[in-house]
Amino acid sequence: MNRTDLVQKLPESSSASRGKTNMHECKLCHFVDKHRVQLIQRVSNIAPILDELLDNEVINQETYTRIRALSTTQEKMRELYSGPLKASAACKDIYEIFYDILLANEKFLVKELSEKD
Repeated sequence: MNRTDLVQKLPESSSASRGKTNMHECKLCHFVDKHRVQLIQRVSNIAPILDELLDNEVINQETYTRIRALSTTQEKMRELYSGPLKASAACKDIYEIFYDILLANEKFLVKELSEKD
């Protein structure tokens, strides 16, 4: 069962709780957008991030293969930002998935950048 299936099975919540969720999602979007340059420059191991994005169906196999073929981590992150993340900018769920994956794989970087906010 993927994340979308789980979200669809959750009951409707109160408007107050939806407001909190939307606010939380906006903060995640803001983090991903605000720290774009630092994330491109400083993410050290993008392979597990790409693996999880593929597993979560954020990117497809073709995109995964194309990004993996790039030479540097910075090129891979730039391609991720200019491709799948840009295309899904209207979908806050994608940003939340990306943020969660970053947090799991680049915990110290995310913590450091969060403390600057």
